[in-house]
Amino acid sequence: MKTVQDTNIAVADSTNLHGKRVAMVLFSLYPEDPRPRRAAEALVNIGMAVDLICLREKPEPKTGVWNGVNIRRLPVTRRRGGVLGYFYQYAAFLILSSVVVALRSIVKRYDLVYVHNMPDFLVFSGLVPKLFGAKIILDLHDPMPELMRTIFDIPERAASVRLLKRIEKCSIGFADAVVTVNRACAKLFARSCSPEKVTVVMNSPDERIFRFRAPDPDAGKKKVNKPFIIMYHGSVVKRNGLDLAIEALAQLRSSIPGIELRIYGSSNAFLERVMASARDRGLGGRVHYLGPKMSEQIAEAIEECDLGIIPNRQNIFTELNTPTRIFEYLSLGKPVITPRAPGICDYFDDKSLIYFELGNAEDLARKIEWAFHHPEQVIEITKRGQKVHRAHRWSEERLTLTNLVTGLLAGPEIPIPSSLTTAQQRNPGRP
Repeated sequence: MKTVQDTNIAVADSTNLHGKRVAMVLFSLYPEDPRPRRAAEALVNIGMAVDLICLREKPEPKTGVWNGVNIRRLPVTRRRGGVLGYFYQYAAFLILSSVVVALRSIVKRYDLVYVHNMPDFLVFSGLVPKLFGAKIILDLHDPMPELMRTIFDIPERAASVRLLKRIEKCSIGFADAVVTVNRACAKLFARSCSPEKVTVVMNSPDERIFRFRAPDPDAGKKKVNKPFIIMYHGSVVKRNGLDLAIEALAQLRSSIPGIELRIYGSSNAFLERVMASARDRGLGGRVHYLGPKMSEQIAEAIEECDLGIIPNRQNIFTELNTPTRIFEYLSLGKPVITPRAPGICDYFDDKSLIYFELGNAEDLARKIEWAFHHPEQVIEITKRGQKVHRAHRWSEERLTLTNLVTGLLAGPEIPIPSSLTTAQQRNPGRP
């Protein structure tokens, strides 16, 4: 019997996408944002011409080329703030990107417009190309109603949340296909469309950058008379719990004398408060902020650490999330402590990750201390986690994405593959 994965390979081989034109739109920086970068380069690698429209941070050039992707940066700057501030930035970028895509589509006649949220309504920047026959993919990195509820502490039945859900439904309805990051989000978006419209392409790290390696069997021996380095990288926002990591570190300074925390991410007011808290607790010499880094630099930093942490606070968003950072640590053979949340437990069982209670700094400290004192068990857990990682490595997820594009552009005679089914076949042990 032919499996879904066999069918996917056949679909990918059946149509030549060389020379097809893609407009990719994202309210983010490029190439710093890893998910759009992986998607854009995957399409370039199968012969498609990708024009990418994104934000611009001075002194970045207005245009450029990165690994074959043609970049056009628009004069809109992303700033965190209130609801009105977000709306103004989103609206300005929607107008500008719509104009750029529309004008280019008249000359280039795009075959595909690939839009990354947030915001969801950015998908309407593809209106003019769609009138000319282009297909539209909406890549939903995050569920916008849940994220805004988390950021602004808005109740579920608030008028603004209901409005965001209507916008989500209209945006998904406008798209020809929807891509999202994990099973939990795919199930959530069933509120706005049929499950068949949603394809899961996980946030797996690029294997060219995060090259797989087994855990170091001598890792436990190397900690003698050397610092025990814990690493945090990613968005430095309250929901991701960096302040909980500082609380945990304060509890461990006597039991793990050489412990230190290295932080990678963009600076903001929350980070300043976290660093001030570290100094007030006498941890100034143990907490090091090393700034934002490209993926290649993050891979180098992971190689230097002993343990990765994802110290999320408990909220509706972090319960859904499956952080890419888990796979980045595992790919390089490093253990990682993660919260016990549905979006993670969908893929990893109790024997393949070190879990702590979501939002609990004391439990996080206990698990860090356990990892320090039990290196042999940690290595075995990391090896089991790597088996899950290999089932969802980027080469597999990339195939799901390119199959989706192939089926979409080839027409109704070739079915669009279901990546949710494919993912379950790759990892049958999980629900």
